[in-house]
Amino acid sequence: MANKPGILTNCPWACLGNLKYLVLAPFACHSIYTFFMSKDESERDMFYILLLPLTLFRMVHYQIWISLSRYRTAKGNNRILDRSIEFDQVDRESNWDDEIILFGLVYYIGYLILEQAHHMPMWRTDGIIITALLHIGPVEFLYYWLHRALHHHFLYSRYHSHHHSSIVTEPITAVVHPFAEILAYYMLFSIPVFTTLFTGTASIASIGVYIIFIDFMNLMGHCNFELIPKWMFSIFPPLKYFMYTPSYHSLHHTKFRTNYCLFMPLYDYIYDTMDKSSDTLYEKSLEREAEVPDVVHLTHLTTLESIYHLRLGFASLASKPHTSKWYMLLMWPVTLWSIMLTWIYGYTFVVERNLFKNLKLQTWAIPKYRIQYFMYWQRESINNMIEKAIIEADQKGIKVLSLGLLNQAKQLNSNGELYLRRHPQLKVKVVDGSSLAVAVVLNSISKGTSQVVLRGRLSKVANSIALALCKGGIQVVMLDKEDYKRLKAKLTPEAATNLVLSKCYNVSKTWLVGDGLSKDEQLKAPKGTLFIPYSQFPPRKVRKDCFYFNTPAMIAPKHLENVDSCENWLPRRVMSAWRIAGIVHALEGWNEHECGDMILDTQKVWKASLGHGFCPLTKISAA
Repeated sequence: MANKPGILTNCPWACLGNLKYLVLAPFACHSIYTFFMSKDESERDMFYILLLPLTLFRMVHYQIWISLSRYRTAKGNNRILDRSIEFDQVDRESNWDDEIILFGLVYYIGYLILEQAHHMPMWRTDGIIITALLHIGPVEFLYYWLHRALHHHFLYSRYHSHHHSSIVTEPITAVVHPFAEILAYYMLFSIPVFTTLFTGTASIASIGVYIIFIDFMNLMGHCNFELIPKWMFSIFPPLKYFMYTPSYHSLHHTKFRTNYCLFMPLYDYIYDTMDKSSDTLYEKSLEREAEVPDVVHLTHLTTLESIYHLRLGFASLASKPHTSKWYMLLMWPVTLWSIMLTWIYGYTFVVERNLFKNLKLQTWAIPKYRIQYFMYWQRESINNMIEKAIIEADQKGIKVLSLGLLNQAKQLNSNGELYLRRHPQLKVKVVDGSSLAVAVVLNSISKGTSQVVLRGRLSKVANSIALALCKGGIQVVMLDKEDYKRLKAKLTPEAATNLVLSKCYNVSKTWLVGDGLSKDEQLKAPKGTLFIPYSQFPPRKVRKDCFYFNTPAMIAPKHLENVDSCENWLPRRVMSAWRIAGIVHALEGWNEHECGDMILDTQKVWKASLGHGFCPLTKISAA
C-alpha cells in the first residue's frame, strides 16, 4: 500500500475477493454465445471470441515468467540483486491479476461500444507499422514524463510508492500498481490501438501482438536475473537506446531517480537520467555464475497439488500452508501433464535459496510425488536420483545435505545409510535429522505427563522417542501387540518396564502419532486428546474436540532471509526439524553423518538449535 493512499487506490472489484473473476463472466458468456449460437454469420466476430483466450494466455504468460525468474534467482547465475523477498512483498503483490481483469473489461466494453472494432481482419501490415511507430514515439515519450511525474512526492506517496515497495523485483511486480495508476498506463497504451481503429488499419494481429509485446518486455524487465546476451548489442550497438535490460530497470528500483524509461532507454539518454552504473551492472550480472550453497535440503513433491504450492509455482499459494483448493480441479490437465513429466525427468531441481547469517542454503526437489515412493518399481529410480544429488553436492563442496520427507525412508535407503555404504569417502555430511525430530517431540510433551500413547508405524524417530521416555520414567502405552513386541526387543530391560501393552484407548490424552493412524483410532481417543505427530506427514484431522500439533518443526529466527514460501503444510517462517537439523549441523561444524540407526545426543542438538535462534513451536489447532 502507498504511504498516503490516494483516490482509486483499490480496484472496484476488490470486495469480491476470489470471486472477482465473475465480473468478466457476462462478457465471456456473451462472446461465446454470439459466436457459436448465432445463425447470422455477420454477428460472428473472431476478435470478440478471442478476447477470452487472450486473457487466459496472459495469465499463463505471467506464470511462466514468475516460475522462470524464481528458478534462476534460486540457482544464482546471472542474479542481479542478492537482497531477499519476504512474505510482505508476496502479500502486496497477490492482486497482480487485477490488471488482467481490467484488461478484459476494457477490451470487452471497448468492442461493444466501438463499431470500428468489429470484424477486423487477421492481419494488416500498415496497422503493424503504425502501432510500432506510435509506441516508439508518443507512448515511450509520454510514459517517460508520466513516470517522472509519479516520482514527485505528491503522486509518489499516494500511488507509485506502492510499486517501489518491492526493491527486489519479480515479474508480477511489473503490474502491481494502484488502480488509478493502471488506468493512466492503459490510456497511454491505448494510443496505438485507438489510432489504428479510427484509421481503419487495425487488425487482430496488431492488437494481440502489441499486448503480448508489452507483457513480454514488462515482465522481462522486472526479472531479478540478466538474460539479454551481450552479442545482441555487439551486432547492433544502437540497440541499447531502444531496448532496456532487467539490470537496467533494477537500478530504477534501487536508486529511484534514474532509468525512468518504459522499454527504451533513449529518453533517459536524451534527458540525462540514465544511471552511470547501468553498463557495469549489466556486465557484472551476465558474468555471475551459479551459487554454491553450504547446505542443501533435499525434498520432493507430496500431493498432486503440491506442484502449485512450490515456490516455483503460484506465489500466493506457496506463501500459505498447503491446503487443497476447489479451483485446483480446473488445473487437472496441467496436473496430469506434471505427473507424466515425473516419469520422464530424472534430475533434481533447485526450488529455493535462503541465507542464514553467512550460511548459504538451497532446497532441491526430487521430481517425484509421494505416491511414487510407495511403488516398489520406482524405488531404484528414486534412489538413483537421491544418490546423484548427494554426489553432486559432494563434488561442489557443499558441507551438509539433509534428507527431507520420504527421501530418508527406511524401506527406501535405510535412513540414508545406503549411500554411505556405496560412497564411504563422502565429504558432504548426510543428515536425516532424526535427532532433532526426537528432541522436538520430547519437548512438546507437557511437563508432568506420566503416560503417553504411541500409535502409528514405528520408525527410527518413534523408537528413539519411546526409549527416551521409558528411560525418563514416562509410561509408553502401545495398542498393537506386534508393534509392542518389536519395540520391546529394542529397549533395555530397565527401560522396557515402562512399555505397556493395552487394549484401552482412554489411558492417556497425550498421543504420539505417526503414519498409519486411522480415522477409527482417532475417534476412539478421549475428548481433549493432544495428537503430537512424530512423522514428517501430519495426520488427517477428524476430531473437533481434540488438538493437533504440527509435525516436528521450529520457528525460524529473523536472520533467516529470503523466506517467502511455506514448507508444505507448516505455517509461515516455520521449518521442519529435518531441515533445521542440516543447518545446525553445518553451523556447529559437526564432522559426522547422521544416517542409518545413528542418533546424535538429542539434548545437545536441541540446545544447539535454540542457541542459533530457532524457537519451539507450541501452536496447536483443532480439526
